[in-house]
Amino acid sequence: MPELSWTTVNPAAPATEAVVMASRLEVGSLRHVPRFFRLSLASWRQARRSPGALGVSLIAQFGRGVFWTLSAWESEEALYAYAGAEPHKSIMKRLRPATKDSHFVFWTVPAERLPVSWEEARNRLAQARPRQP
Repeated sequence: MPELSWTTVNPAAPATEAVVMASRLEVGSLRHVPRFFRLSLASWRQARRSPGALGVSLIAQFGRGVFWTLSAWESEEALYAYAGAEPHKSIMKRLRPATKDSHFVFWTVPAERLPVSWEEARNRLAQARPRQP
């Protein structure tokens, strides 16, 4: 399971709130995994260069076709600017047909609590997912 550990991009200003985003993306077929991973790396590199990014991390579970992202931003505006910028915008459009399931959660934390743990991110994602009958 490849993991790109938390990388602090920019130190957060003391006594500020960080906007955290976690996602779980699942491909519809394992044949999509190599392309999904390659494009996920491009998005991860973009996030590391994006204004307002505080930190980023990525986990790829190749055998399950599941990708997890975790990032922190100095504001919602910075997060949405990244999401709407190239190449992220086009990458998400290209990957949409290969994506079986996706979940996103957003919350704020005091900047001194960064990085957020993967355990917390996964718990928040699990709580946000709709329950299957």
